Amino acid sequence: MADTAGVSLATASRVLNGSTRTVNAELSEHVREVAARLRYVSHGPAQALARATTSLVGLLVHDVNDPYFSAIAAGAMRVAREQDLLVMVANTYRDPALELDYITRLGAQRARAILVAGSPPVDPKLAGPLRERLLDYQQGGGRVVAIGDQGPEIDAVLPANVEGARAAALHLTALGHREIGMIAGPRGLVTIADRSEGFRRGLMESDGDPAGYEIEGDFTRDGGYDATRRLLAERPGMTAVFVMADVMAIGALAALREAGKRVPGDVSLVGFDDLPICADLVPALTSVRVDAEGMGEQAMRMVVAPAAEVEAEDEGRAVVHSATELIVRGSTGPAA
Repeated sequence: MADTAGVSLATASRVLNGSTRTVNAELSEHVREVAARLRYVSHGPAQALARATTSLVGLLVHDVNDPYFSAIAAGAMRVAREQDLLVMVANTYRDPALELDYITRLGAQRARAILVAGSPPVDPKLAGPLRERLLDYQQGGGRVVAIGDQGPEIDAVLPANVEGARAAALHLTALGHREIGMIAGPRGLVTIADRSEGFRRGLMESDGDPAGYEIEGDFTRDGGYDATRRLLAERPGMTAVFVMADVMAIGALAALREAGKRVPGDVSLVGFDDLPICADLVPALTSVRVDAEGMGEQAMRMVVAPAAEVEAEDEGRAVVHSATELIVRGSTGPAA
């Protein structure tokens, strides 16, 4: 029926089976007309079974060892405890097949909701299978909330990655830096694409025609270390480095010291996420603060809150925006 009406299964279900989410009147009328023409009738026992959920909530993270995802989990669990919900954390290791398997298993366990924390791929063909599996789970009566944009029908908490990276670029160029290295994580991820776009936008808005040179590395301390060594070899004259994740920036700081570069005397360094360890590094790391723990809390509150209490951005889903903020510390200074 949904295919005939030209809508998703989730939208058809909201119209025909009732939902706290509203669908615009014109689209609702169209779906009902198609259902009447096809003589579609909801299967009562199946609907009752679909709504028979447990107190279990699944939390899918890329790497629980990464402090960013650990903070998200801590925030989500704090709210879950208030609501008497049980959270099962599943470490996906960025393996698409494992993500799909976990969603299927959580559905079989009648989990109340699934929270997905982690950037989807930029390529729609790679992102499609996960999105479709989440929509199938949602159609079966489960709740889905993503930290990051998993598609136009999936509720989301969205960090302001573009704005945060832009602020980092404007900070460095205001200090006189004109040759700036950028160390990115895997380029196929939306998060990295957004942070790269924001940083380049900030460079374009700055005076003096600053140049940015981007190099890719793994989302690890060693990934940041290796990428910085390659960047120093290719661009020995750079005076600043923007690293798109703090866990990588720790490795970048080690590589700069090993190369005999003073931070910030010779090279300024900016990270992203503002992990708690940033304030304890020497020098303390300038970083773009992302409220990871707060995003975990917001996502879990969306699981239990009526849709009307959540900010609506796109038709068919609810969105909460999470701001970012540049925290300036000792790792940045005027260009040498």
